[in-house]
Parts: sequence; structure tokens; C-alpha cells
Amino acid sequence: MGSSDFSWKLEDHPKLPKGKTVAVVVLDGWGEANPDQYNCIHVAQTPTMDSLKTGAPEKWRLVRAHGTAVGLPSEDDMGNSEVGHNALGAGRIFAQGAKLVDFALASGKLYEGEGFNYIKECFDKGTLHLIGLLSDGGVHSRLDQLQLLLKGSSENGAKRIRVHILTDGRDVLDGSSVGFVETLEKDLANLREKGIDAQIASGGGRMYVTMDRYENDWGVVKRGWDAQVLGEAPYKFRNAIEAVKTLREETKANDQYLPPFVIVDESGKAVGPIVDGDAVVTINFRADRMVMIAKSLEYEDFEKFDRVRVPKIRYAGMLQYDGELKLPNHYLVSPPEIERTSGEYLVHNGIHTFACSETVKFGHVTFFWNGNRSGYFDPSKEEYVEIPSDSGITFNVQPKMKALEIAEKARDAILSHKFDQVRVNLPNGDMVGHTGDIEATIVACKAADEAVKIILDAIEEVGGIYVITADHGNAEDMVKRNKSGQPLLDKSGNIQILTSHTLQPVPIAIGGRGLAPGVRFRKDVPDGGLANVAATVMNLHGFVAPSDYETTLIEVADN
Repeated sequence: MGSSDFSWKLEDHPKLPKGKTVAVVVLDGWGEANPDQYNCIHVAQTPTMDSLKTGAPEKWRLVRAHGTAVGLPSEDDMGNSEVGHNALGAGRIFAQGAKLVDFALASGKLYEGEGFNYIKECFDKGTLHLIGLLSDGGVHSRLDQLQLLLKGSSENGAKRIRVHILTDGRDVLDGSSVGFVETLEKDLANLREKGIDAQIASGGGRMYVTMDRYENDWGVVKRGWDAQVLGEAPYKFRNAIEAVKTLREETKANDQYLPPFVIVDESGKAVGPIVDGDAVVTINFRADRMVMIAKSLEYEDFEKFDRVRVPKIRYAGMLQYDGELKLPNHYLVSPPEIERTSGEYLVHNGIHTFACSETVKFGHVTFFWNGNRSGYFDPSKEEYVEIPSDSGITFNVQPKMKALEIAEKARDAILSHKFDQVRVNLPNGDMVGHTGDIEATIVACKAADEAVKIILDAIEEVGGIYVITADHGNAEDMVKRNKSGQPLLDKSGNIQILTSHTLQPVPIAIGGRGLAPGVRFRKDVPDGGLANVAATVMNLHGFVAPSDYETTLIEVADN
């Protein structure tokens, strides 16, 4: 456990008593946004959550749950359940995404890892294919990371490399694709001088080829598959610079929407289709636009489009794009190494802990909460309960999901008096929100609110304390909007449904009969985020958080 490495003894809080049962409830996908008909949380009947907001204003506030507050590179990066629960449990902000890739490349750790060793098996006889956004925008990928990966892969045994480029024009200026291709071509020419067979094999614009998200249009991924795997596209060129310049000129498409093309040799044959025995890496670090291509490359049982030919390959992502789906199974850069989480400290200080959710979020209140670590810290002080999620249906069919069962397990744990902390995740707002079904999401939010009430009633009965928060937004805004905030319409005049997470802040509320008099949210942490929650929860257990934790959100007013 490493007790020799760290002092696990937490200091007692001078003004907060120990010994009260603390319920920590995470409402998944429950953000705060302006009230309108597309805000399912607003439309739903949520009397419990409403009463927390209006009943005691000094015990309710918003916290940041996206971007740099959860270790993501920019404020344009929406939060997700994995990084949100990492922050909630760890109490500190750990680098996620691009920063992790930078470190792995600079330190060389990437080339020693399991993921790289997995694809390296193909280097002797096969081709290494790199697929991703060619851009220095830094939102989904970065050109300098691709350049380092090309150099490192060739130094570590790759003899034949093919790059499948996706042009940007969204995070960078339209037209900048030409300069990026020229830079890449120079790098590939340098590799060829060293005896490496390296060239661009295919391409297309990011919004038209490969990089769709949230299963919006599988045709986008299919166009990429046809070019990258089958070597087939409506346009064929001898080199990529000519391809990009000609297609911009002739089709009048901008960088985002360039049609797919393949590079061919003098006989008209594609220079780099993906075949049996090859290795494939998707180089984007941001997950949302890589999940669909990852499914098409990884899943044997895949029916979204006809793949025609499914080569036997070794595939790895730059990172793992979906922690719940374990997708892809292999990746070049591991998630952050998070030690000394709040859960570990509390268990070492005698706090008995109960954690529960249903399958789709069970790992979030256990694995991700505990710093990407499986298992118990001390089995004699912890109990984790997983309730099986519905399977074989989409979540909007049964939008109440297992909220009631989770709440009842939490209630029983509270009333048993065996646990000092009872921690749950209620997945409804997120899992049903992702389906884009507004009516079902309203039902889901009502069910989550009813589950909160069951837990709060139990906490009231034992004279305990509650902390209600969320990990990121989703259900509070279900429509795509223009820059002025108006709903976007499609060509038929229908609203465009938003199925993704959002950039909205999330609520946190504290209360209960066990809360010491005078406890309220501080006014001097206006930019507080999810990572501040751990120190807050430690305080409510009667302890002061370690000095390197993000500061607590609460104070005790002298009465």
C-alpha cells in the first residue's frame, strides 16, 4: 500500500466533528444551463434537487467540470465521466489527453509501453498505418506529435509507414492544410532517405471523412474505411499536395469537407491500403471523434456499414477513447498515474466506505474514483456493489434505468450504520441523454431526482450529511445551438439534437442534520472545480485534506 512512502494520517479538522455518515451522490450528466424546453432537468419534475438549490443558497453552488478544471488541454474540451470521477476522487488536477501524449513522447515512455510493443509485432513484415487529423490546432491532435511518432516509430523498427491524413480547417484556418501536407511530406522524404518506405496513402476532410462523432453519420466513417482500408476513393492522385490543392480548387470544398482521395503509384494502384498483418494507430488524443472509427477497426461484430474486407490487424489508439467500453483495447499512452486519492486516505483513517452504481457507471465510483485503480484498498473497510444494467436495449427504452435500486442499496447501507461514507453514481441523465431522446431524458431526470430523495431521507434518519454533485453536463442542453444560443435547425427545419456532453458547470449541494452549524460554501473559490470536492468531503468526515490537494469549498462561519 506504500505507507512507507506517504504519511497516511490525516490531521483532524479543528471545527468539524467526526463520526457522521456522509452520502456522496454523483448525478451523471447533470449540468446547469438556462431553463428552456431543451433543458430536460428544467422540464422534468425534480422537486428534491430544486429544493436544494432554493432552500439554502449558502449550501448550493456551481463548480467547473470541463477543460483545464479536469486536466484537459483547453476550455473547448467538454468534461467526461472518466476525467470527472478522476478529479472528484483524487482532489488534484492530473494531466489528461494531449499533455499525457507530450510527456510519453518526450520521455520515450511511449515506446516502452504495452501498446507500442503490441503494434511493433507487425513492423517486420507489415506496414504501420497512422490515421488522424493533420493540424497544429491542438484540439484533437497536433502535427508535432505526429512528427515525433514518425521519428520514434522508425527508430524502433517500423520499416514501412503509411499516413492517412484528415484535413482540418475547423480548429485552424481554412487552407492551412496545404502547408501541413508540405511539412509532413518533407518529414516523409527524410525518412525515405534513411531507407524507410514512408508516404501518405489517403486523405479527406475531417467533417466528411472518418471523424464523425456520437454515431451521427456512419457514412463519414465508411468513406474513411473505403479509402484507408480498401484503397478506394472517388479521387486518385500521385501525391497528397496535388490532391489537396486540386480538390480545394475543383470541388470548391474547404479543408473540413474535402472529399476522400487515395494516393496511387504509376500503375494506378493504391500505395497503402490496410491489409492482413499491418499495424494501425489512430493518432488523435481527443476521444469524441475517434470512437466510431475505433469501433470499425476493433469490433468483430460490426453492422453499421459493410466493411467489405476486414483485415487482421493490430490496432491501438493514441489513448483509450472510451473507458467504459474499454475502446480500443490497446493504446500507446496510458491514463494518468494517480496516487494518494481521497478514498485511499479515508480508508487508512478508519473510514468505512460503501460504493454502488449500475454496470455502466460502476467503474466510475470505484476504478476512476480511486485513481484508475481496481480493487479495494482495505477489504475489511470497503464494500462495492454493482447492479447489472439493462442489456440488449438502448437506455431511452427504460430511462429510469436502475436509479431506484441504486438508491435502495445506498439507503440500506446508510441505515445499517456500518459505513461512514456511502458513494453512488446515478447514470440516468448521461446515458439517456446520449440517446438524444428528449422525452426519455425528462423521465430519466425525474427518476434520478426520486433516487436522491430516497438517499436524503435515509441520511436524515441517521443524522448524517449529504454531498450532491455531478461529473459533467449533458441532460441540461439537448439541442445544438448557434453562436447566439439559438437552436440550430436541419435542412428540413427540425431542431438538431445534441447527444454529447456539454461545457456547462455542475451543481454541488451540502446539507443534512449532521452538518456542523455555520458550515457554508466559501466565497473565495469562485473558479472551484470537481477536484475541490475531495477536500470538501474529507472536511465533512472531520479531516483536513493533504496540503497538495485543491482547496476545500467550505468554511465554518463563527456564529
